[in-house]
Amino acid sequence: MRFVDSPTERTTAATDVLLALAALGGIAYLRSRPHPVPADTLAWSWAFALLAVSAALGAAYHGLVLAGSRRGALWQALTFCLALAIALVASGVARDLLGAEAAGRALPVLLAAGAAVFAVSRLFPGLFIVFILYQAVVLLCALAAYGALAVTGPNGGPAWVAAGVALALAGAAVQTRRRCRVRVVWEFDHNGVFHLLQTAGLVVMWVGLGMR
Repeated sequence: MRFVDSPTERTTAATDVLLALAALGGIAYLRSRPHPVPADTLAWSWAFALLAVSAALGAAYHGLVLAGSRRGALWQALTFCLALAIALVASGVARDLLGAEAAGRALPVLLAAGAAVFAVSRLFPGLFIVFILYQAVVLLCALAAYGALAVTGPNGGPAWVAAGVALALAGAAVQTRRRCRVRVVWEFDHNGVFHLLQTAGLVVMWVGLGMR
């Protein structure tokens, strides 16, 4: 096992590890709440678990010197886990906005949509934009949903979740700017900054989810 020579790839791998730890922290936090709702906790825990796996695979993808075939397989596993995590996030949003029954009916459709988007993005590499748009649509819907719930809800939880989603969207916007470079002790490229914003957004999100 050998680490890559690129400093920015190493910091990207490190931020992926940080993101994975934040996702695992979200699971622990939600399950530690005094009166967690089991179905809610289970749905979001699975979403965070898949995100943690995806980030851990990303750390290996960016940080290790790998043969082309292994690198390709790692990327496919990473994007598959991420596609299912996004589908589960959409299910969690539906549950909070429309109720448990509607979310239960929507879950198989959302999981199938996530798998289909993954398949399209892998079978037709030039159409990876489909995956990016899928992620953006789910996050924008989540932002709108929790923004509305923040206005009508009885506590500040939805506002925190909306703020976390906004940070994740800001990170996605930064990721598209490939020339982005930031130096704070270490140098981070667009992927590293993306992961840092995602990590911050995730922590804010699970704090809000715990307040519901």
